[in-house]
Amino acid sequence: MKKWLRIMGVSALGLSLLTAGGALWKREELARLWAVNSLFEPDRIVANFSNMDRAFLNVPLTMSGDPLPLAPTDPVPLPRGTDAWLTERAVTALVVLRGGEITHESYHLGTSAADRRISWSVAKSFLSLLTGILLDEQVLALTDPITRHVPALAATAYDGATVEDVLQMESGVEFDEDYLARNSDINRMGRELALGGTLDGFAAGLSARARAPGEAMQYVSMDTHVLGMVLRGATGREIPELLSERLLGPMGAEGPGYYLTDGSGVAFVLGGLNLTTLDYARFGLLVARDGRRGERQIVPADWVRRATTASARTAPGETRYGYQFWIPAEPRSGEVLARGIYGQYVYVDRARDIVVAVNAADRSFREPGAFEASVEMMRAIADAQMR
Repeated sequence: MKKWLRIMGVSALGLSLLTAGGALWKREELARLWAVNSLFEPDRIVANFSNMDRAFLNVPLTMSGDPLPLAPTDPVPLPRGTDAWLTERAVTALVVLRGGEITHESYHLGTSAADRRISWSVAKSFLSLLTGILLDEQVLALTDPITRHVPALAATAYDGATVEDVLQMESGVEFDEDYLARNSDINRMGRELALGGTLDGFAAGLSARARAPGEAMQYVSMDTHVLGMVLRGATGREIPELLSERLLGPMGAEGPGYYLTDGSGVAFVLGGLNLTTLDYARFGLLVARDGRRGERQIVPADWVRRATTASARTAPGETRYGYQFWIPAEPRSGEVLARGIYGQYVYVDRARDIVVAVNAADRSFREPGAFEASVEMMRAIADAQMR
């Protein structure tokens, strides 16, 4: 009888622990889901964008190189209209470089230089440069079918697409990228991320195709995740490790930084990179100098030029696209952008060695003319550097 009671006691304790553990897991899961649903609320968005690691699974990035010094020089006055633009676009950080020196650095809406800010789709351009490094090493080729490196995508909407197709957002996959529609594909993917699901599984579940691969450019963020799957499949390594070792450390990122991840620990490469604004500026400087830091060629110069050249089949008159980089519809010489939702930009004027890095919490980023107005403002800031 005593033995039976002891067994029952242990069983009850085990059940209690399982119940408590389950409750804890469910509480964490629900907290992440709530974070997604309240991520863009007016009273939370600024703090959320600087503290994504509080609500989402994440993995740190290990910076293993000497940070690239960005010495301040004589401040350059910002052009007329900048203050109004900063307010209207809810800018949280603005860093301007000329010749590798800081001519302006400011932080707004209660943020600071130490904030590690969500990049959103600016992260895609980082993955482009990593891809160029691996292509140069012949780990993969632009003409490789996706399924050569990711067999799990056979018989999905990605079957038949090449590495180049996903780089140019020309996979042909049917995907709703409307951030304001609750049941769009991009928002379903966000909930999958919050609930600890797998993005690889989400990609493998896409079966509908809007057109044949390579026919026309349609912005599909999942293409970038698939590109990440290809790099992982080709190298047998995870993206945070690769990016830190091959790009962030060598280019002189100071860190610390981190990637948001899904439930299996896979990095959210299409928009989950979090760094300081100064490190986004360092990235822009690497692009401005064709992948070179001092005497060291980190990214092949030919790849940087190719990635930042309009090559995708965009509609006439629209903003143009290269390999995960944006080019204005009527670009200036050497002008290119990394661009993310809610007002994240790394604007590069290669002809004049100028970089403008912007982070923001702009809930009106989709209103007509908002993007064009920001491009003109960044151009004006670049012009002011030459006076």
